[in-house]
Amino acid sequence: MAKEKVLITGGAGFLGSHLCDRLISEGFRVIAMDNLLTGDIQNIEHLMGRTDFEFLHHNVSNYVHIAGDLKYIMHFASPASPIDYLKMPIQTMKVGSLGTLNCLGLAKAKKARILIASTSEVYGDPLEHPQKENYWGNVNPIGPRGVYDEAKRFQEALTMAYHRFHGLETRIVRIFNTFGPRMRLDDGRALPAFISQALRNEDLTAFGDGSQTRSFTYVDDLIEGIYRLLLSDYPYPVNIGNSEEITIKEFGEEIIKLTHSKSKIIYKDLPKDDPRQRKPDISLAKKELNWKPEYTRVEGLKSTLEYFKKKVLC
Repeated sequence: MAKEKVLITGGAGFLGSHLCDRLISEGFRVIAMDNLLTGDIQNIEHLMGRTDFEFLHHNVSNYVHIAGDLKYIMHFASPASPIDYLKMPIQTMKVGSLGTLNCLGLAKAKKARILIASTSEVYGDPLEHPQKENYWGNVNPIGPRGVYDEAKRFQEALTMAYHRFHGLETRIVRIFNTFGPRMRLDDGRALPAFISQALRNEDLTAFGDGSQTRSFTYVDDLIEGIYRLLLSDYPYPVNIGNSEEITIKEFGEEIIKLTHSKSKIIYKDLPKDDPRQRKPDISLAKKELNWKPEYTRVEGLKSTLEYFKKKVLC
């Protein structure tokens, strides 16, 4: 019997490559699509040559055709860090709009279920804390971060339009800060920057006064939550993240301690519209998916640190 097929856009990225591994382990044939703008072919090299894996070098913002049946589509293509979407604002908005439209059209044609990767950034700089799925957010649509925030908000609206108008089976995951092996060293976000700097005994660069908070989720926990959402009957957005909150200053100190680094923390101006606090309310995920994080931040950091050591110190 032929294996059911799954298309994963952004399949060579940090999260996309982990999803490829998971779906293959669950018995699916995976098609990974990526234009390698921010993805890395090394993330999926170990899958090349398998009969249940195929890589397509393609930009999902252009017309997408997949031969044969498709069981699921998982749309994870997009620049996802500020350093990327500030450098590629048009591509970011295209993949959130045209790329999503192409994926939804393909799902409709194939009668496939589609899961869309959204983000905690739809909440902007939140006035509600922690953030629940029914919070509409506090976003500056014309600020520098608006290209990502609004692309994802439009993506959600478009997905729900296809769900309501065409009866398409849709799933939407709102992803909070996630870390783990295969993160890019030059990602620009706090965790890869801090670990890379600490391993080199360089000063850790924090923005603002370090009092802003984040909540970090280990990648294995996130992938588990996404897989459960894919198989669930819940069509609306679901937060997947870790509700353990920490300030950026405390996080930097934690990295220095874990790496036994001689680094110290220095502070620079906070970027425009950078969120002051970020923490998910995950009660909906617990209820609908029977999901909660299993890894502590420190447990996840230890395996992530081993990955970064090989990249930074080799």
